Amino acid sequence: MPDNFESFIQQHRDAFEVPGPSPRVWEALEKELGGSRKGKVVQLLSKNWFKAAVIAVLLVNAAALFYMTRHKQHQQELANVLPEMQDAKLYYTSRINEKLELINAYPANELGLDSAARQELQLRNDTYKTLENELKNNPGNERIRGAMIRYYQLKLDLLDKILEELQDKHAAPTHLKKRYEAEI
Repeated sequence: MPDNFESFIQQHRDAFEVPGPSPRVWEALEKELGGSRKGKVVQLLSKNWFKAAVIAVLLVNAAALFYMTRHKQHQQELANVLPEMQDAKLYYTSRINEKLELINAYPANELGLDSAARQELQLRNDTYKTLENELKNNPGNERIRGAMIRYYQLKLDLLDKILEELQDKHAAPTHLKKRYEAEI
């Protein structure tokens, strides 16, 4: 049986090697398919692009307004609950932001920190948000207050160490060096 099959294939080999449709047929088919690829949404957007742009701008503005209102409301809630924590927050936040500004003045390739590490250096990381939410939910809890203050202090210590190491390894721009030395 295998010999019959093999001999059959050899005898009709030319019949199996029939060329496919010509390239012109494929091009015509691609043109036909390409024309029908646009869906109704794309066709509607191409006709009404200005309306779509206006709607997109309105949605972005609404989202920004919602975010800003919610953020401001959250800040006011925390300030109303714990005015002394608000003072501490302002103090530490300003110092942390100054140090982050000094660190960010260095070129990214000299920092030696990847994007995840740089994001973790920012003040409002996941740990901070968790502590802030806990403080909002439990305003009278001294442990959470202490943890917030400790978080600020540790962040400042870490940023100081990074700045010292950066100044040891790299020549700091003179205006940054004077500013940092004035802080110390």
